[in-house]
Order: sequence, then C-alpha cells, then structure tokens
Amino acid sequence: MPTLTLRVSDELALQFAALAATEGGKSALIRRLLEGAVGAPESKRAPVAVGLPQKVTVRFRESELRQVGEMAAARGMTRTQWITSLVRSRLGAPAQQSEGEREALRTIARELSRIGGNINQIARAANRSELDPGADSWKVLSEAQGALHALQGELKEVLDRTSTYWEGR
Repeated sequence: MPTLTLRVSDELALQFAALAATEGGKSALIRRLLEGAVGAPESKRAPVAVGLPQKVTVRFRESELRQVGEMAAARGMTRTQWITSLVRSRLGAPAQQSEGEREALRTIARELSRIGGNINQIARAANRSELDPGADSWKVLSEAQGALHALQGELKEVLDRTSTYWEGR
C-alpha cells in the first residue's frame, strides 16, 4: 500500500493532531479526506472508536456468566475483554487475537524477518558477483521459498481462526 508524505508547519501539525484525535486518528482522518477529495467510495474499514470509554452494566444469569467466563478463559481473556471483543467484532472492528494467536503471529513475524535477512544477504552477494550460481544457491532459495509458503499457510490459519471465532462461524 503506498504511503503519502508531506511537510506542514508545527502549528498546523498540532491543530491537525487535535482535530484528528476526535476523528479516529490522523491516518483515519487523512484517508477520509482523500477519499472525499477524489470521490472514492469510503473504505470498508471499521469506524474508529473515539471519545472516552464509558462503563456499561450487563446482567447475565449465573449459568450464562459461567459460560462467558469459560469461553473467555479458553481464549486467554478476562470476561470483560471477551465481551468487549465480541461487541467490537459485531461493530466491524478488527478481530481480537487471543494471547496464543498473538504469540503465533509474533513467531511468524520473527521467522519472516529471519528469512528476509537471508534473502537480502543472498541478493547483496549476487549483486557483488560473490554468489556462486551453483546448485547450492538454488537449494537455499528453494528452501526459503518453501519456508515462505509454509509461513503463509500458518498466517492464513491464525487469521482465519481469529476471524471465524468472532464472526460466530
């Protein structure tokens, strides 16, 4: 996804930041302004929550509260976190990951970073003509490709598991 960069005065930046704080953040406000300027349909992004958090009291029967507690514990969450995540998912917010899912995503990110570093080293060596284009080089690249495909599958699985959980499928 492309990134746009611009320079503005300190005063304008402060004024914009103050306005954006009430509009879901600077990126969200800029995105909406750009979409409006070019007549693009609004993106499918969930509305960003703004304002101070408010307390809501919800009553459950004892058996329901026990079930909520069990479901929350199964995802490594408190009851409040689980209920909040459920409501936010129905409002269109991004799916909330459990601690296990977050750890799986961190592991995948570390592995992708390691593979990326290896590929950068190979590319630098190739650019300096230090790389022997023999079978060993192709073997390393083939292994990296296989690892990337496996990580892609793991990533899809974690994200699918998270989204299907909160969508109730």
